[in-house]
Amino acid sequence: MFSCLIPLFLTMAALPPLSKTDLASIGKRVWQNEAGGKVEGLTDWNQGEHFASLGIGHFIWYPTGKKGPFEESFPALIAYLRSENVVVPAWLTPDMSCPWPDRTAFLADFHGPRLTELRALLASTVAQQSQFLANRLDKALPKILAAAPTNRRAIIEKNYQALASSASGRFALIDYVNFKGEGIQPTERYHDLGWGLLQVLDSMPSGGNAGDFGHAAATILARRVQNAPPERHEERWLPGWTKRVEAYRAP
Repeated sequence: MFSCLIPLFLTMAALPPLSKTDLASIGKRVWQNEAGGKVEGLTDWNQGEHFASLGIGHFIWYPTGKKGPFEESFPALIAYLRSENVVVPAWLTPDMSCPWPDRTAFLADFHGPRLTELRALLASTVAQQSQFLANRLDKALPKILAAAPTNRRAIIEKNYQALASSASGRFALIDYVNFKGEGIQPTERYHDLGWGLLQVLDSMPSGGNAGDFGHAAATILARRVQNAPPERHEERWLPGWTKRVEAYRAP
């Protein structure tokens, strides 16, 4: 199977690197989407979740023994910051689990030295976090195409490239893959139906724009909520999710 994928992957045009201005704009918008652009929002733990949400992208960090279905991304961010020669707090290592066991402990320590230091780190590395987000998108398409049905790969790649050709479309891709993932993890599905970038690219109109992508994403997210386990009460998040993705049409 691998050999039949090589010709398709070789046709993928690399996206041009983002300028510092582009990265600043992307970081500001993602931070606004995830945390209202507030420093306090850089360290969060949503009610009903079993993990902390940290940084401009609300990167997931699981406590010891509480790995869940959603991809953990905060340790990878810390490893990336270290690779960029950013000095991180001595207590924070890439392979450690979240030191707060639950939301109650996290909130009790919200103004303690570790979370205060962590917020300062995250507020000072918006550019690096933005590049980390862009890097994830660059790696996403080969994974998505490998996971997609053979007869859908061409249209998925066409939609990706159409979006990547505009500033609004590229932001939509970067924001959404961080927001809801690539859509390739078996654990990130309800009733065998995913909600990631793969599913949105596959369901949007052929060659569509950022607005089309946003409408398709809203439909996919509504389907996720409908299929979610009732005890998760995901309907409480749907209005905010819908508002976020339908704003992708903005420049």
